[in-house]
Amino acid sequence: MRSICFYFQVHQPYRLRNYRFFEIGNNHNYFDDYQNRYIMQRVAEKCYIPMNKLLLDLINEFGQSFKVSFSISGVALEQFSKYTPQVIESFKALSDTGCVEFIAETYGHSLAALRSDEEFALQVNRQQQLLSELIGYKSSSFRNTELIYSDEIGQMVYDMGFDTMLTEGAKHILGWKSPNYMYCNAANPKLKLLLKNFQLSDDIAFRFSQRSWEGWPLTAEKFVDWLNQIDQREEVVNLFMDYETFGEHQWAETGIFEFMRALPRMVFANSPFTFNTPSELTRLLQPVAAVHVPEPISWADEERDLTAWLGNDLQDDAFDTLYSLRETMNNVLEYSKTVNEMLISTSGNNGHVQDELRVLHNDWLKLQTSDHFYYMCTKWFADGDVHKYFNPYGTPYDAYINYMNVLSDFMLRLSQHSFLQTSIERNVALNNKINTDMKIIKKAEKMNGSEKRQDAAAIAKKSAKKAVISLNKTKELAEERKKPGRPKAAVKVVAEKKKQGRPKAAVKVVAEKKKQGRPKAAVKVVAEKKKQGRPKLTATKKKVVVRIPFVVPAGVELAELVAKVSVNDLRSLWAALNSQEQEAVLALLTRRRKQIVVESAPVKLSDNEKSAIRTEYSALLKVLWL
Repeated sequence: MRSICFYFQVHQPYRLRNYRFFEIGNNHNYFDDYQNRYIMQRVAEKCYIPMNKLLLDLINEFGQSFKVSFSISGVALEQFSKYTPQVIESFKALSDTGCVEFIAETYGHSLAALRSDEEFALQVNRQQQLLSELIGYKSSSFRNTELIYSDEIGQMVYDMGFDTMLTEGAKHILGWKSPNYMYCNAANPKLKLLLKNFQLSDDIAFRFSQRSWEGWPLTAEKFVDWLNQIDQREEVVNLFMDYETFGEHQWAETGIFEFMRALPRMVFANSPFTFNTPSELTRLLQPVAAVHVPEPISWADEERDLTAWLGNDLQDDAFDTLYSLRETMNNVLEYSKTVNEMLISTSGNNGHVQDELRVLHNDWLKLQTSDHFYYMCTKWFADGDVHKYFNPYGTPYDAYINYMNVLSDFMLRLSQHSFLQTSIERNVALNNKINTDMKIIKKAEKMNGSEKRQDAAAIAKKSAKKAVISLNKTKELAEERKKPGRPKAAVKVVAEKKKQGRPKAAVKVVAEKKKQGRPKAAVKVVAEKKKQGRPKLTATKKKVVVRIPFVVPAGVELAELVAKVSVNDLRSLWAALNSQEQEAVLALLTRRRKQIVVESAPVKLSDNEKSAIRTEYSALLKVLWL
């Protein structure tokens, strides 16, 4: 048996709008709704709808003999549902034929597999939920973002329940071996691998309309001749490509739709090949060997590695900063699992908090989309045109600055929820105690007889009442924390101290001082003042406000100063600045960020200078994230 496996990637990111530095903390709307709607509707008109119709016509013509497969990112599914619901309907029609397989991938088309197996699994589950809700399909095969794969990632995929994975047939991995066989994971042979034939795939995806290419013009007859030249022992030719190849990357005027319409007919008429989906090939073929991939590979660019996303300082800094928030975000997510039940039970209707956390989580997922890092790529050589597809930025540096502005605001929002885990644990404990005590009350009140039982009920009531009071105080403190000035609890403590008066030791010292009387010099000064007379009293006294100037001591770096002070001191410091001084801090932060950005440009900065700039930049951000 000899097979052709067609696989199409469908993805469109949520593109960021032009987010200015001075919007940080004031505007949480990150995404360009107009641009996203426009691009989605344009590509749907030029590619998705006409190509889906063409595939449906071919399935109706050839029946079960013609089959293809897709993977659709979760963010693309959401945008289809929002902007172009007719595309969802056309995919449903293809699914109903039984000749189309939908392959699992990550929700956000993200690089989560490189950093967090937990985040990776969560995103895959979310994409599967959307696929099930919108198209009614559950996947058994998997492809990672941009076909990124390694032995370790393969093991994670198998642990999620998938038995087949698609990846790149990279030369530096295969060596002399052909990609036209079924392979398996080196660490876990139970995971089967289908490898992309990048030569034949790229002939369609990239070179189809390239007039300088020796194979131009590419016709269905010529392509089938190339298929027939493959060694007859090789079992499967995997043709993997972006679905936007048809009508968007290769315009309709190039003849790409006519080529695709004619190809199945020419294959059936002039070759021994059939068309199969990945899950079918899993059942039909056995692996011929294991493929050892110690470092991640992808289908991008000539190198087939990760340098399209993580190849320079801009990308690495943005990526590392994003995933440094993973632990905090995970705490918020754990909190949000019980937020509905907990907040309703403690303080009534708190749906707005739930909505806020849901929006925060959605933004977190969208900010992980690999396209944001792809736009920061500085590789403009043979692959330059590929990196310009749908790129909204003029330069990689613009992409970095815009993304980091958005990420800075996101970090501010996330920091506002960092206390919730502690609060929830406290409230859970209080609620559990209240429920336990109320059970004791009911049980005690049902008992008849002795006064001891009645006393037990009274004690239980008193204990429950204390717990309720404690819970209410916790809520009051949380509310007071949001308001300026001293919280009620602090005011109460001060009042108690005043009532108590001076300690006895202090009273004794004062009495001794009175006995001793004033020194002569002091008496003389007092007499002089009496001669001068008292100044006239005004009706009201002006309150003197002592402002703390934002001054870094000589020889002390800003980073060192900020690192030594507490968060409360930082709050006081920032509050003490006037608007001009705050603007100066923001301007300094802007300059530091620009100095970080130009590190990839040909400027002469020593490693110590770069380190100092980054450290001070982090310190400035700490001042602002109060």
